[in-house]
Amino acid sequence: MVWLYSLTAVLIVSLLSFSGALVLFLKKDALKNILLILVAFSTGALLGDAFIHLIPEAVRDKGELNAQISILIFAGILLFFILEKFLRWRHCHDIDCEVHPKHLGLMNLVGDSVHNFIDGVLIAASFMVSIPLGVATTIAVIAHEVPQELGDFGVLLHSGFSKGKAILFNFYTALTAVAGALLTLLLGGKLENLATYIVPLTAGGFIYIALSGLVPELHKEQGVRRSFVQLLAIIAGLGVMYILLFIE
Repeated sequence: MVWLYSLTAVLIVSLLSFSGALVLFLKKDALKNILLILVAFSTGALLGDAFIHLIPEAVRDKGELNAQISILIFAGILLFFILEKFLRWRHCHDIDCEVHPKHLGLMNLVGDSVHNFIDGVLIAASFMVSIPLGVATTIAVIAHEVPQELGDFGVLLHSGFSKGKAILFNFYTALTAVAGALLTLLLGGKLENLATYIVPLTAGGFIYIALSGLVPELHKEQGVRRSFVQLLAIIAGLGVMYILLFIE
């Protein structure tokens, strides 16, 4: 069942790569408003999964919040910082991104492949701990995936890719999530307690993504109305993660 749930989840996440094509059909102002809400909801979902599900699960496994768990959470933050810093894993969440030359479009695909591979690892590792934890992590990943795919699709178009190639290559990179999940599931049976280390690492990564990648995007909007909408969307993301506690 863990294999079934994990592979189904990563396939759903991979198919979300096609959501980037919404850039072609929505007007610019409408798309910006949708992105605002999605990024805010994603912020709440990622932080909610980290603090409501992942960290408590790590503590439950060890019996207390000890130095090892804290170090692993910090290691997750540091790992995602390194990925962003040295692999140039930067996903645009704004349709007004600067025009990118072709080689930066290709670099975006490489970074996206790494990102999706790690998503697959995180989802599979969460399902290895428990089905409810896997569901919560999958929802958090999905919440972040949609605005990211919209931004990535726009980057590819600005980089000179045709619409068809942008959709196709985006999907190819999304499939690396399946590879990440398969590798984790295969190693999980051979490496004892693999998931217990990945869970706090995942929490740290989600905290980093939310606070370093998403919150700065939200601060670009200063209007009172839009800021209030952001707050409601963040609370909604947290609320979804809290509600999921009742299925555990």
